[in-house]
Amino acid sequence: MIKVNVTQLRNNLPAYLGKVKSGEEVAVTSRGKVIARLVPEADEASEARLRLEAARKESWVGDVVSPVGEVWEVESGNP
Repeated sequence: MIKVNVTQLRNNLPAYLGKVKSGEEVAVTSRGKVIARLVPEADEASEARLRLEAARKESWVGDVVSPVGEVWEVESGNP
């Protein structure tokens, strides 16, 4: 993450926006404290794809069709 004070950001805004566009995050500081962050806009489709890929690494799907030998009781919604 790039840290930049407000004055530097104001004087070089196009350059910092270019960095954000290329995927970098910019922290804006005032008197040494971070007051804002500029982050690239997230592509929702690629974000969802990344979450699914992460879930695949942690998930396991086995045989969900074969009976397990347990009896299930189902309550009918009819009185």
